[in-house]
Amino acid sequence: MVETKEYTYTAMYEAAKEGGYTVVVPSLVGLVTYGRTFEEAREMVRDAIRCHLEAIKKDRAEIPRETSLVQEKVSVRM
Repeated sequence: MVETKEYTYTAMYEAAKEGGYTVVVPSLVGLVTYGRTFEEAREMVRDAIRCHLEAIKKDRAEIPRETSLVQEKVSVRM
């Protein structure tokens, strides 16, 4: 029997100018994906996370834990 473990990460979605959504996962450096719709972007980021973690396991490296994120809107006057 293959043991499975669930990993949870925060995904950040940004509407792209040309349409669709760009998605990054800050705790997994370099992970960026895109979907034409929000639903497709959600599917794409799940797949991207899975592939990213599989590559880490293959390299026998430690799987990163979710880091604390602080998100804030910052305004400036010009």
